[in-house]
Amino acid sequence: MNFRKTQILQLFIVVISTLLMVSCNKTRDYKSSSRATGWKMNAKEGGFQHNPDAKEQETGPGLVFIEGGTFTMGKVQDDPMHDWNNTPNQQHVQSFYMDETEVTNLMYHEYLDWLKTVFPPEDENYKNIYKGALPDTLVWRNRLGYNEVMTNNYLRHPAYSDYPTVGVSWIQAVEFCNWRTDRVNEMILEVEGITSRDARYNAKAGETFSTKTYLNAPTQTYGGNDSITRGGKRSESLAKRSKDSTNLYVQRKDGLLMPGYRLPTEAEWEYAALGLVGLRSYNVYRGRKKYPWDGQYTRSGARRSRGDQLANFKQGDGDYGGIAGWSDDGADITAEVKSYEPNDYGLYDMAGNVAEWVADVYRPIVDDEFNDFNYYRGNVYTKNFIDKDGKVKIVTADSIVYDTLSNGKIIARDLPGEIVQVPVDENETYLRTNFSKSDNIDYRDGDRSSTRYYQSFGDDDESEEEDSKRMYNSPKHQVSADSSGTMDRQYDKDASRTSLVNNEVRVYKGGSWRDRDYWLDPAQRRYFPQDMSTDYIGFRCAMSRVGSKSKKGKRPTH
Repeated sequence: MNFRKTQILQLFIVVISTLLMVSCNKTRDYKSSSRATGWKMNAKEGGFQHNPDAKEQETGPGLVFIEGGTFTMGKVQDDPMHDWNNTPNQQHVQSFYMDETEVTNLMYHEYLDWLKTVFPPEDENYKNIYKGALPDTLVWRNRLGYNEVMTNNYLRHPAYSDYPTVGVSWIQAVEFCNWRTDRVNEMILEVEGITSRDARYNAKAGETFSTKTYLNAPTQTYGGNDSITRGGKRSESLAKRSKDSTNLYVQRKDGLLMPGYRLPTEAEWEYAALGLVGLRSYNVYRGRKKYPWDGQYTRSGARRSRGDQLANFKQGDGDYGGIAGWSDDGADITAEVKSYEPNDYGLYDMAGNVAEWVADVYRPIVDDEFNDFNYYRGNVYTKNFIDKDGKVKIVTADSIVYDTLSNGKIIARDLPGEIVQVPVDENETYLRTNFSKSDNIDYRDGDRSSTRYYQSFGDDDESEEEDSKRMYNSPKHQVSADSSGTMDRQYDKDASRTSLVNNEVRVYKGGSWRDRDYWLDPAQRRYFPQDMSTDYIGFRCAMSRVGSKSKKGKRPTH
């Protein structure tokens, strides 16, 4: 009997010990101590500094959250145009954020006003910075049409403030995204008390805030000046962290600064446009969804809005909006943003109004055999320029590099205050299996230079023999400007050119006010030169999601 009591007692002790161990493992808090070493973190005496209270990523201004997933990219419907450039393939995209509307004229005005204030165009050193960002208002002109009212008013008049901006090239759209990143992060630092109040309003050329500069060389932010003048008094422009006992500048590990605004990839844009989150059917999963809304028609089937058009597009020859007084879509050119219902992600005008630039370089085939995760063609890997003293090189007013585009427009490669970027070299690529060079645009696209063992010998310029072996034998116009600004335009008149596709053409997605409903399908894809613009292509920004896939950071329960 005593032996049995002893066994029961031992069993009881084992059970209690196990429960205590499980409980301890579940409740042990590693926020203040290291899971690896047990050392105390954020100690005043020193040691590793960590922000245990960092929250999940905040949603940036203008953005909505898009939870990632798998979808059928490409067109499953009939292809009457016989382009065969959108063959269906299975893709997966990570969660990200996207602008709920296209970038509007008002948003772009804010950008232009900032450039004009910081880099006065009357200053000879900066005149091409502002001019290079201006949208091309002449895109509205038509040889046999009277559109001067849009040429003169669409960009500037307040009546069009909330209309999508057009006349913006792909390159200009990218520069807007970069500017937006810096302004949002600059505001975050000010709100947190890390930079001086209103320092952003007192920045001068060469003393502007750059996110990359702040993260890599914080003492060089605002031109390296530790004070600014306001109202005749000088005050600190770049304070250090008042809440951090180590007195460090904010770093990426603090979780305060946002990832950069950018153009969405083609896969992201198409996934977001389909709005699959609101539907759970096999046909939708297999790519049967034709529009951003549910159904196979462009008119509403709801009782209260039955018969109304769901997007702004061209109804037919000579019909851009319908009969006066009984308009089909309420617009003849572009429409004010949010004029139509959003899709299930809360995104407006993902079909119609204006087509939109995406990040990808165009190729007729999406190479899903090589990659089916976050697909993107256009990677050009760069790194910060490090001088002989081991410091990053910052662009100054005297070191701005300007590029002359194929259409003769002059743009600044980098703005003062930003870090000079250079291509990655063997230090980053040696013995790697995932990438071997800086420019990967041509990778696996059939071009001879994309093959693994290709080497180019001789001068940098292609010889006639090498040029004839290029798969995408597009015209090669030569445009340059002399010291006086006079343009020398040399058009390629070679009759042997067989394609308009090259490494400088970008994909644009979605139909526009000029397009028939065929182009409203998110799977449709077209291309246009990255340095040119039209009256029907606009853009919206995206931002990568860091951390958990879902908004709450928890796995869904079923």
